[in-house]
Amino acid sequence: MENENINVENSKSQDITPKKKMKKSLKALIITSSIIGVIFVFLLTINLIPPKKVIDFNPFISTSGLPMLCAHRGGGVSNPENTLKAFKSSANEMDVDILETDLYMTKDNNLVVNHDESINRTSDVEEITNSSEEYLIKDHTLEELSLFNYGYNFEDENGNYPYRDLVSFDDPLREEIIKENDLSIISFDTLLSSFYETNKDLLFIIEIKDAGETGYKAADMINDLLTNKYPKYQNRVIIGTFHPEIEDYLASTYPYLLRGASTSGAAKFVITTMLGVNLFDFDDLAAMMFPTSMYGVDLTWEYYIKEAHERNMAVQYWTINDEETMRELIDKGCDAIMTDDPKLLKSVLDSYK
Repeated sequence: MENENINVENSKSQDITPKKKMKKSLKALIITSSIIGVIFVFLLTINLIPPKKVIDFNPFISTSGLPMLCAHRGGGVSNPENTLKAFKSSANEMDVDILETDLYMTKDNNLVVNHDESINRTSDVEEITNSSEEYLIKDHTLEELSLFNYGYNFEDENGNYPYRDLVSFDDPLREEIIKENDLSIISFDTLLSSFYETNKDLLFIIEIKDAGETGYKAADMINDLLTNKYPKYQNRVIIGTFHPEIEDYLASTYPYLLRGASTSGAAKFVITTMLGVNLFDFDDLAAMMFPTSMYGVDLTWEYYIKEAHERNMAVQYWTINDEETMRELIDKGCDAIMTDDPKLLKSVLDSYK
């Protein structure tokens, strides 16, 4: 009798357990579905909210239906990079829209145009000093840096070095001859003054290379030049940097100056866009500056361009030197292509026109 009771109780227990399990599973399913539903509604809602425009008018967004032509370092394929010869050729002969360059501070506080922290790669400094030691910009004055020929190591498309015999190492007029041929180092002030009266519609992308206090000083000098000396260029220059402290300093001290995305800024934009929460990316950048890929992620997706344009941000790609990629980016509707070969990009753009 006792065993019969135990069996009855076990039978009842076995009947109840599946029901309890079913109820728990159903409850878990409802909770999970509710969470998914809330997330879906949340994402749908925030993507229906128009994003805040970072700037009312952005001259770096193309309105022609074709991307702007940007000469990277002034265009180093046809002319010695970062020289006035390259910048003039790109602006006046190849009709580029944007000149791109990098800035370093000299020992005597002049902001000069150069990509590397030393001048060895492009100039004849090693031949003159008879030393391969790095000739750092920060350790020398503008006058000292002006003694060298910055076209010396330029190799043209035929494998020639057309500027090596421009002037001898001991010529007493060496500095003047180099300057007359637009192959000396130039300051940012000189770059702007060379086009201010003749190329009012020209745009610039510049990068502050120095970090820390020197970078802050560079930002101060750029602001002073654009505000007081070249005010018509103030909204035609995008400033970039890879140093977070300089990026923060520019944003807080000179919020009216246009800024471009650093690598971290571009990564943040891509991640928030992919997750559908771009509304919470509060960076007020005038331009996204992308390579074609980063960390294995394809950055040429048209959706990135669409999302950037929703916020009135330009989308620019660097550094593109082959026709196939140029055409791919043109078809996707980007705003600018940075290239070392503006002559090639001009011919490609002309074929579309």
